[in-house]
Amino acid sequence: MATAKTKRKTPFPTDCTFSLEDWTVLSQYWYPVARADEVQEKPIAARLLDVDLVVYRANGKAVVARDLCLHRGVPLSMGWVEDGKIVCPYHGFSYAPDGQCVSIPAHPGAKISPRLCLTVYPAVERYGLIWTSLSAEEELIPPLPVWGDEDYVSFIPPTVDIAGSAGRQVEGFLDVAHFAWVHTESFADRDNAFVPSYKVERTDDGLRAEYLSTMSNYPKGMQDRAPADFKWLRVYDVYPPLSARLTVHFPNGGLLWILNAVSPVSARKTRLFCPIAQNFDKNFSVEEAYAFNLKIFNEDREIVEKQKPEELPLDLQAEAHIMADKTSIAYRKLLKEMGLGKQYTS
Repeated sequence: MATAKTKRKTPFPTDCTFSLEDWTVLSQYWYPVARADEVQEKPIAARLLDVDLVVYRANGKAVVARDLCLHRGVPLSMGWVEDGKIVCPYHGFSYAPDGQCVSIPAHPGAKISPRLCLTVYPAVERYGLIWTSLSAEEELIPPLPVWGDEDYVSFIPPTVDIAGSAGRQVEGFLDVAHFAWVHTESFADRDNAFVPSYKVERTDDGLRAEYLSTMSNYPKGMQDRAPADFKWLRVYDVYPPLSARLTVHFPNGGLLWILNAVSPVSARKTRLFCPIAQNFDKNFSVEEAYAFNLKIFNEDREIVEKQKPEELPLDLQAEAHIMADKTSIAYRKLLKEMGLGKQYTS
């Protein structure tokens, strides 16, 4: 396992929307903060767990740092990259990829204090995304082993911003009982709402649930492509706190891999990134694939944004449960064991 330590400790944000306890736990994990194809030399702003970040490339390599010039507090995302160094637009201070200030144009011959150094975070480019962590000691990014495999087509649908809890979004992704009601316009059928019994087990990484049903995963208008008696196997792997992977088994050995990778911008703002890979229909229209997946994401988003309470309650007495909620219940128990509060605020 690769080690990746931060340059210095990130303090608890003064305007943080998370409790100190929840923020401390969540900050120890890895999250995507940008699409790799959007990160070029022009810096872009991102926000993770109420911490403002700047993301850019220096000599082709992704850099993630606090979005704050240490001189007068101007966001570095307003600046630019020159000769591999990010330049503040206010007074021209420039910082090397390791965070150290290397140029103060007003005093070109002066010695620069080593304290004039940005907080730089580990940056890993994987599955077409830039991942980082505010305080992790090692690299823990959920696996998507088929990404880039020559037998698969890999792509990323448009990013979705959700005015709701990341915990609620992840739980919704794991929910097998909502297909027939939320996704009737995209792939599901209200006449097929029955949820067969399924099992959830603990794994070394988190949770696994294998769900077998007759609910087709083909888009509307393509349902006849599956044999009438075909059983759809959906395998969910949960990588807590806020990542999950779904593998859908299609007819004739087809496999669809979906990584639900959310970025908790703040307690009630979530950015969804979703790398996808499939080994069938390789000549599909990318535009149609984007539109289909975006439709599904938005169907879920409308629900998540209206849920009350906004937080994901880890107290199992706070909401009613049914047998179909096995994965949700296991997920809530796992988050509580990780040290998140009874009223989880992500």
